[in-house]
Amino acid sequence: MPVVRDLRVLLRLRDFRNLLAVRLLSQAADGVYQVALATYVVFSPEKQTSPAAIASTMAVLLLPYSAIGPFAGVLLDRWRRRQVFLYGNLLRAFLACVTGMLIVAQVPDWLFYASALSVTAVNRFVLAGLSASLPHVVGPGQLVTANALSPTAGTLAATAGGGLAFLVRLLADDADALVVLLGAGLYLTAALASLRLAVGLLGPDHPPGVLHPSVAEGVALTVRGMAEGLRHLASRREAARALTAMTMMRFCYGALFVMLLMLCRYSWSENEADGLALLGIAVGVSGAGFFTAAVVTPWLVGRLGPLGWITACSAGAAVLVPALGLFFTPEPMLAAAFVLGLATQGAKISTDTIVQSRVDDDYRGRVFSVYDVLFNVAFVGAAAVASLMLPVNGQSVPLILCVAALYAATAALLGRQRGRFT
Repeated sequence: MPVVRDLRVLLRLRDFRNLLAVRLLSQAADGVYQVALATYVVFSPEKQTSPAAIASTMAVLLLPYSAIGPFAGVLLDRWRRRQVFLYGNLLRAFLACVTGMLIVAQVPDWLFYASALSVTAVNRFVLAGLSASLPHVVGPGQLVTANALSPTAGTLAATAGGGLAFLVRLLADDADALVVLLGAGLYLTAALASLRLAVGLLGPDHPPGVLHPSVAEGVALTVRGMAEGLRHLASRREAARALTAMTMMRFCYGALFVMLLMLCRYSWSENEADGLALLGIAVGVSGAGFFTAAVVTPWLVGRLGPLGWITACSAGAAVLVPALGLFFTPEPMLAAAFVLGLATQGAKISTDTIVQSRVDDDYRGRVFSVYDVLFNVAFVGAAAVASLMLPVNGQSVPLILCVAALYAATAALLGRQRGRFT
């Protein structure tokens, strides 16, 4: 198969393999850490979770550090990205240990959230840097396949990390702190793996002797740099369209994710442990959808074009989400989780490819940081909307129909552009 052949070619590239190892370890740690937070906030027996509480939690954890996104992009376009991976993962390992100690100490919620926020804030630099670094380790003709393998493999690693966290949480009582410490160990391993990459390999490419800006200069550079990055993005219409579509699909995914949490907690189980097990199965099924997207996307992009494949993903979700979700039972909803994993990851691979191909390297860090901010704001906005529409048991026909309509609108808006970008 061509896909298998292309993957073999990529995996022969030493620098690509090393960058992939950093991604896998970093995102596996993210999966462990995120599940630890979710189970502590949503599935702790002493907590009575509501859609509004989930939305508030997401807002606390996502919105504040979304503001870091533009600053991360400007700094990523000046800092050596390999050093970001090294020191960023070391810092996250330390901060995750602090979070574990706070869980054991049963501190007030605001202090726990502050610690969790500090870990996820650093995450913005690492993930944006991973995406911006990829064109430095593969050729232009290999970007589609590299985007199919690298981010998808990272997502699968996060899913595997989350599965491991679920397992530890189910096997051990009061294991939230232990799971957080497991994540800290993986962050430390990711930092060590980054040492296999040369310091200057991943860019950014700028003249020697350029000094890092001071704090005040950095703020000014951020404002000016973001304005330049947005102007650059506005002149790259394919990239702008893809980012818009991906934001809408992320909103849909966020709304359905909150619904799934409430269904697992209150409709499909009689206790927290059973609900957590069901959520773990759903995450695994969605991960299978991510893997399928990695296999089929390069082939389909070659025939439909990146925008055409995003259109197909959105249109498929528009049809299958109501067809499967309106039953509000585990089996059809698990099938919907697979479909959404396939559609969301297929669209993301295509969007990454478009941005990397159409955005100049000098602006890539800033644009990927904007991309990241849009992801978070869309997810939190979806959680807020879902909190207004969902009953406690998670069963809302209007929410599913609204999500299906948004998927359909995204497909319709992109349909006219199908095949223009190759």
